[in-house]
Amino acid sequence: MLTDNAADLLAPAETGGTRRIARGVWRIVASNPSPLTGPGTNTYVVGEQRRLVIDPGPADPVHIARILEITGGTVDRVVCTHSHTDHSPGAALLRERAGAAVLGMPAPDVDDYQDETYVPDRRLADGERIEGTDFVLTALHTPGHASNHVCLLLEAAGLLFTGDHLMSGSTVVILPPDGSMRQYLESLGRLRGLAIRDLAPGHGAVIQGAVAEIDRVIAHRMAREARVIDAMRAHATATMDMLLPIVYADVPPFMHPVARYSLLAHALKLEEEGRALRAGEAWKWLG
Repeated sequence: MLTDNAADLLAPAETGGTRRIARGVWRIVASNPSPLTGPGTNTYVVGEQRRLVIDPGPADPVHIARILEITGGTVDRVVCTHSHTDHSPGAALLRERAGAAVLGMPAPDVDDYQDETYVPDRRLADGERIEGTDFVLTALHTPGHASNHVCLLLEAAGLLFTGDHLMSGSTVVILPPDGSMRQYLESLGRLRGLAIRDLAPGHGAVIQGAVAEIDRVIAHRMAREARVIDAMRAHATATMDMLLPIVYADVPPFMHPVARYSLLAHALKLEEEGRALRAGEAWKWLG
C-alpha cells in the first residue's frame, strides 16, 4: 500500500526500487536495466485516491505485482507515454488485473519496436487535462522519439513526466521512420516555453532545472548535427557506414549500431530542409 514516507525528489533511481518523489507521486523502477534503459523503466503512480499509473513498463509479473502492491490493487487509469516495448506492455496486465482504463495515442505501424499488445481504450488528445481527486495532468503531444509520444505535466508541482523525450544521464535515440529529429527539436522548443520546473524521465533520476536541461539537449543535438554536416562536406558522397565513425567518434563502438538510428535521423532532417540529398545508400551535402 502507499505510505506517507517523506518525499525525496532527488532520490536516485535504483533497479527494482520504489521511492516517493513528490506529494502524491511514487516511482517504481522496473528490473530491466540496460545501456538504453539505465537502471530500468520508471513507472510512476500519481494520486492518493484515484490512482493513475504512467508507463507500466514491461510485462514483467514481478513489476506488475509491485505496482499493485503499492496501489493496493486500485488503479483507475493507465497512461502510456508511447508504445515501445519497455514502456507499455504492462498496460494490458493492469487492465486485466485491476480493471484500469488505458489511455494514450494509437501506435504507429511503421517499425518493429512497437508493443503489439498496446491497444488504448481511449485516445489522448494534445492539451487534454486528466483530472483526479487531488491532481491534474496535462497531456502534451511530443513527437520525435516516437510519433505517438506524449509528455504529462503535473501542473501543481511543475513536474513533467517525460517518457523517452528526455532521460537522465543520456540522450534518447531517434528511430526513423517513426522517429523524427526535426519533430524532436520542435517538441523540445514547445516544452521550453511551458511552466515546468523539474523533469521526471522514463529512465533515471529526476532532473532539476527543466529549461537548462532542455537547452543542454538542444545544444547537444545541434553540435551533433554540425558534425554530420562537416563529415558530409568532407566527402563528395558518403554512406552511413562512412559517416558513423566520424560523427560518433566520441561514442563507444559497441553503441554505434544504436547511434546509427540517430545519425539517419539527423541526415533526414537535413534532407527535409533541402541541405542534403540522398541517392540510394549515399548522401551528398548541398549547403
